[in-house]
Amino acid sequence: MVLDDKRIRIITGHYGSGKTEFAVNYVMRLREATKQKVAIADLDIVNVYFRSREKKTELEQRGIQLIASNLEGNAADVPAVSGAMTMPVTNKEYQYVVDLGGNDVGTMVLGRMKPLLDPAETDFFMVVNTYRPNTSTPEGVIEQMENLEYASGLKVTGFINNTNLVRETTAQCLVQGDAILREVTQRTGVPVKYVTYVKELLTEGVPEGLAGELFPMEFNMRKTWM
Repeated sequence: MVLDDKRIRIITGHYGSGKTEFAVNYVMRLREATKQKVAIADLDIVNVYFRSREKKTELEQRGIQLIASNLEGNAADVPAVSGAMTMPVTNKEYQYVVDLGGNDVGTMVLGRMKPLLDPAETDFFMVVNTYRPNTSTPEGVIEQMENLEYASGLKVTGFINNTNLVRETTAQCLVQGDAILREVTQRTGVPVKYVTYVKELLTEGVPEGLAGELFPMEFNMRKTWM
């Protein structure tokens, strides 16, 4: 699964898409699947909530190197990133996950990294929750995709169907998101790479025939009351 992706995985998406939850679940899965060094960069300087740096202890306990601002404080609203973000790009001993800021504004921090990126070893995944206002239609998803591509200078290589209503998610949510993203794929040629779900929520099981590989997740970023 995750080892079939390119060595550098940049994960982005519109605000509220759930990209950080996916990024944290992804890098944990990656750590389990490889003997190589694994790093995740928290490059989200836009949103002070749900940042992968909040899971520093858990990530490092699993042997995952976290790259984030040297400034302490999980919720500090400071537009700063670590210069170490380029190290796993040039050091091919690393499997690398980049948790990028949401929206086209969040992609600006890639400016320092982009000249070093080799398209042959870089995936640019867009996480989509079709219950969010700006990505609730194929046209909306495509517009956001084009905004991200323009701002980053990268082409989206795959969608992550993360359609959910948090703890109210049902199998029908996945089906509805699947229908929208299938149309987006038909129009753009960009495939759905993964479809996420939280197993404990889908008591009726996961629907068959969804586009993309099934990607079971756990809630790492949300408190039990959220």
